[in-house]
Amino acid sequence: MKLLAIETATEACSAALYLDGALSERYALAPREHARLILPMADELLAEAGLGAAQLDALAFGRGPGAFTGLRIAAGVAQGIAFGADLPVLPVSSLAALAQGMARERGAARVLAAIDARIGEVYWGAYERGGAGLMVLRGEEHVTAPAAVPSPAGADWRGAGSGWAVYGEVLQARLGGQVVEVDAARYPQARDVALLAVAAYGRGEALSAEQAAPVYLRDEVALKAR
Repeated sequence: MKLLAIETATEACSAALYLDGALSERYALAPREHARLILPMADELLAEAGLGAAQLDALAFGRGPGAFTGLRIAAGVAQGIAFGADLPVLPVSSLAALAQGMARERGAARVLAAIDARIGEVYWGAYERGGAGLMVLRGEEHVTAPAAVPSPAGADWRGAGSGWAVYGEVLQARLGGQVVEVDAARYPQARDVALLAVAAYGRGEALSAEQAAPVYLRDEVALKAR
């Protein structure tokens, strides 16, 4: 399996190359630099592996939720490469990638992933470790006020993401003693998009390039002042 993954949904920008179980990645915390960085990152990874895009099996991208511009960059770049190389695409939740990173680095079995959605809201998802160590969504992903996030069943949850950095006190008050650890400085990474995408590819979930699209969760992408 040869797969290129990109993730630009938050302040972090990354690309990863999955080659038969081995992963290499380029990562930078660089707000507003994603459009400049993401293609050189992908090109470097392919050049180091001696591969052209046409030799890949699929393209994966973080489909959101997250920053609107970042989501459009990821979907557009993935779609462009996929069209040019005649490859399928695999959209992966950026919240799932955030949770997967927490499981990969900290061994977390339950993760409450939260990305700052601005205007007093968070993008929110509850994930638990399933087969092969991959995180599985419990319920649905939401965009909601921090004080109204769905309270999951059980204990020993780990919090991850920028939503915890901005609204940590409110979220802790909402969730009581269910959360035992928080990594508020964690962002979704392409290496975790790749891991989730490989599993999705095996389940037959690859899409055609024209179906590459971001998932915003929020229906209104602009506010109007009255």
